[in-house]
Parts: sequence; structure tokens; C-alpha cells
Amino acid sequence: MALQPDHMLDARGLHCPLPLLKAKQALSTLEVGALLEVQATDVGSWPDFETFAAQGPHCLEAREERDGVYFYWLRKGERGSTA
Repeated sequence: MALQPDHMLDARGLHCPLPLLKAKQALSTLEVGALLEVQATDVGSWPDFETFAAQGPHCLEAREERDGVYFYWLRKGERGSTA
């Protein structure tokens, strides 16, 4: 993956909804335009992150699954601190 994250969040081992909640917290600390990489093992995170990005200002740049670990790359949008 060619994306270079500004911050990485290890949410492996956490169950729904914690990976998404931790990602929201991490995004709130980043500058607009920053890229957050999230690693999670909860299969429910796959639709959660898709829905989260579709409903807010953040962009899901990419996502993939490797050996049971789900990787998400979220770009912080302009209203990110309130999402």
C-alpha cells in the first residue's frame, strides 16, 4: 500500500464498536487532511468504517484485509472534530 499515514491506531482485539470509537477519537486530534491508518480484527468493523465515512466529512481512502487484520485509511475531513 502506497499510502503514508500521519498516525496509526492499533485497534486489534477490540470488539464493535470500539475500533470505530477509537478511530473517531484519533481523528479528533489530527489536522484536516491528515491520514489515519487503523488496524482492527473485528469483522464488524468492515461495514462500520464504510458507513462512518459515507455519513461524515471523512474519506475512506482505502481498506483491505490481510490475514484476519482489517486495515483502514481515513483522511480527516473539514468538520472532523465534530463528527
